[in-house]
Amino acid sequence: MLSTAAGSVAPTTPIDLMAAHGDCEVVILPTGARVFHAGAPADSIYGLRRGIVEVLGPSQEKLCYRPGEMFSYQDIVWGDGLHRSDALARTPVEVLRLDRLRFLNLLHNHPTLAVQLIGQQHERLREQRTSGTCCY
Repeated sequence: MLSTAAGSVAPTTPIDLMAAHGDCEVVILPTGARVFHAGAPADSIYGLRRGIVEVLGPSQEKLCYRPGEMFSYQDIVWGDGLHRSDALARTPVEVLRLDRLRFLNLLHNHPTLAVQLIGQQHERLREQRTSGTCCY
């Protein structure tokens, strides 16, 4: 985080930006709990503060998200308004939830957030290509 002239701390990561938003909801879930399921309305983006979330795709492909990563933005930005995957807590998790409209406003007000999300996806693809497996 960076200090501003007024002495407050400015958010520097996507998770920090989400957490700083007044309408961001914090959800704490135990191991095995469902964050969302395929077919449910995709009306929010999620950011992981603590724990591991596993997203199981339509073909049973697995993606694991770690603290600091955001997920489900593909469903709310490019999809038909429904989740295509199931998201399960593989450990106890602390998840930030921000509804679609507020997320899109956040993107509008912080355009570098889109670049950070693309960078996150790029890193994930590099890891998968290098290891051939899901990274925990």
